[in-house]
Amino acid sequence: MRSLHPQKCFLLVGEGNFSFSASLCEARGDETHIIATCYESEDDVSRQEFAKTNIQYLRDRGAEVHFCVDCIKLKELFLPADRGFDRIYFNFPHCGRKAGVKKNKELLARFFCSCSEVLAEKGEVHVALCRGQGGTPADQPRREWHNSWQVVAMAAEAGFILNNVHPFSTGDAGGYKCTGYRSQDKSFCVEGALNHIFTQSLLLQLPRPLTCQTELEGRRVSFRVPEIFREKINRGFLDVNSKHPVRTVNEKLLEGLGKSLPILRANRPLSLVFEDSGNSSFPLDALWIVPIAEGNPDLESVAEMNTRETETFPSGFPGWDGTDQGSSLKNRDQFLGELYLRPSLLVFLPTVVQETELFSETVIALSGPVFRKCKISPRTLPVFHEALFICVADKGTEDTRMQLFAESLTGTLNPLLKAMGFQLGCTTDEPDPAELVTSEPQLCQRKHLIALKLDASDPEPKSCCVGTIGLVPWRPTSIGREIVYASLNLDLLAMHICGIHDWRMLWTPDERFLNQFSAGNLDGFKSFSLHPPSYMHDLSFWVPEPEGFNEAQFHAVVRHVCRESVVSVRLLDRFQPPETARTGLCYRLTYQSCDKALTGQQAAAMQLKLRKEVVRSLRVTLR
Repeated sequence: MRSLHPQKCFLLVGEGNFSFSASLCEARGDETHIIATCYESEDDVSRQEFAKTNIQYLRDRGAEVHFCVDCIKLKELFLPADRGFDRIYFNFPHCGRKAGVKKNKELLARFFCSCSEVLAEKGEVHVALCRGQGGTPADQPRREWHNSWQVVAMAAEAGFILNNVHPFSTGDAGGYKCTGYRSQDKSFCVEGALNHIFTQSLLLQLPRPLTCQTELEGRRVSFRVPEIFREKINRGFLDVNSKHPVRTVNEKLLEGLGKSLPILRANRPLSLVFEDSGNSSFPLDALWIVPIAEGNPDLESVAEMNTRETETFPSGFPGWDGTDQGSSLKNRDQFLGELYLRPSLLVFLPTVVQETELFSETVIALSGPVFRKCKISPRTLPVFHEALFICVADKGTEDTRMQLFAESLTGTLNPLLKAMGFQLGCTTDEPDPAELVTSEPQLCQRKHLIALKLDASDPEPKSCCVGTIGLVPWRPTSIGREIVYASLNLDLLAMHICGIHDWRMLWTPDERFLNQFSAGNLDGFKSFSLHPPSYMHDLSFWVPEPEGFNEAQFHAVVRHVCRESVVSVRLLDRFQPPETARTGLCYRLTYQSCDKALTGQQAAAMQLKLRKEVVRSLRVTLR
C-alpha cells in the first residue's frame, strides 16, 4: 500500500542483475521507497552474476523486489492505492536478442502508455538508451530519424514530453553493472548513453467557442472570437498581480521612460474590436473579421454548431471578404454585421487624444493584446501585446521628441538584452512588410524601426524588428502640432530577453513556464519540452487562377484547422504543365507543439481535415 510509504516511491522495471536498484537504494537511503522489478523469473535472474547479492541487499533495506513483471502491463500489478509513483526507471529497454527498430519502438510506446496509468501527476519517467537510439539532437552522432527508436514520438503517444536529457553515468549509480546483451548475462557498451527524463504534458484540446460582449459607440454588442484566439482572450498577462515576463518587460519600459519624461497610464479600458468606418486606413487583408450580434445571441446553439463533426470553416470564422461563404449557421439572423479585432492600439489614438488632456512633456502609455492576420513563421505573431507610448510635439520639434524616445527605449532595453547577445538600435531602413511586427494605420508616418541585432560585431548582423517610432498628423492640421508615438512588440522583446525561442510558449497554460518567472525576474528560460517530435506533410493542389490565389488566406486556413500545431508552411514547388492552363502548388507543413505532446496520428488527422477545408474555403482542386 502506498499509504504505508509516505516517502517518495520509485519503480524500476526491466532490471537485469538489480545492480542499478541496489545503487539507487544505497544513494537514496530512507527517503525513498524502492520497488525493483524484472521480466524474468527469480530462478532465471539468480543465475546472473551479482544478482542474488543485490536482491538480498534490497530486501534487507526494506525495498520490494518483484519478478515476472511486464512493463507494458503495470496497471495489472498495482492496485489503485499502490500507484502514483514519483519516478519510473527503465534502463536500456530492449525486446531481446536481435529485435529490430520497429519492435523496440513498439515496446517504448506501450511502456509509456503503461506508465501513464500508474505515475503520479508530477512524476517522472527515466529511460536510458544507448548512443544514437533515442534519435534526438542530444545524440552524438545522431542517427537518421527512421533508423532510431524515436523516443520523443513514442512518449508523445502516451502524453509525455522530454523534460531533460543528460549523459548516463555509471559513476552516478555506484556499483551498477550493465547486463543483458542479446538476452544473455553479458555486458554491453554504455559509452555515449543518454538518460531521458519525461514528464506528463497538458492535453492537446480543441478550444470551445467564445462570445464576448463589449461597449462600442454607446451600445453593447456581442462578437464571436475566432477559435484560434479562444485561449488568448482575457489572459491577464498585464494585470497588476501578473508575474508574466511580458508584464515585467512593460514595467521596465515604463520605469525607463519615466526617468526622462512624466508617464501617464491610460486607464480607460479599450475594446478588443473596432468598427471600420472607412478612415482607419488599416489594410483589410491584415485584419481578423469577427461577426457581430446585437442583443443576446443564443449561446447554446453557437456551442452546438462548433462541436459538430462536420464543422465548416466560416462557423466561427467569417469569409475573407467579410461575407459568409456557405456557413451552416442556424441563427443567421442574429449576426448583423462585422467588427475587426484590433490590429494595434493606434486604432484608438483619436479617442485617447480627445479624452486626455495632453501636455507637451507628458507621455501617455497604453498596452494590451492586438491581433493581425499574417503568414506562419517564427517571427510573425498573430497575437501579441503591444506597448504604445504617445506624446504631442510642436511642429519643428518632432525629431527631437522621436530621438528622446529612441534613446530612452534603447537605454532601458539594451542592458536586459545584453545577456542573450542582442543589441537594440534604431534605423530608417525600409523593412520587409512581412517582418513588421506591429500594424499601423496608413496615416502614420513611420520614421524609425526599432530593431534587434544578433551580433553587433558582424558586418551583416541578423536583425529583427520589434517596434516603430513615427508621427501621426494632428487633426485639424491648423493647430500646428503632431503626435509622436513609439510602438513595441512586448512579446518579441520578452522572447529575446528571456531566451524563449517559440512565441507560442508565452501563451502556454503549463505552470512550468510561469514558475520560472514567479519572482518577476527575466532570467534565461529553460524549456520543459525538449526536442519535441515534428511531422511533415505535403499538400498539393491546382489553383484555377494563380493571380487570384492569396497565400495569406491559405496560411489563415491552416491556422484555423490546425490551431497552433503548425510551425512552418513552405512552398516546395510551383508548376504549370504545358498541356494545361492550370497552376499547381505544393506546400510542406511541419507539425510540432512547443509545450504539449503531439502525436503523429493527431498531425495526420489535422492534415486530413485541412485537405477538405482548403477545397471548400479556397476553391482549389487537390492533386
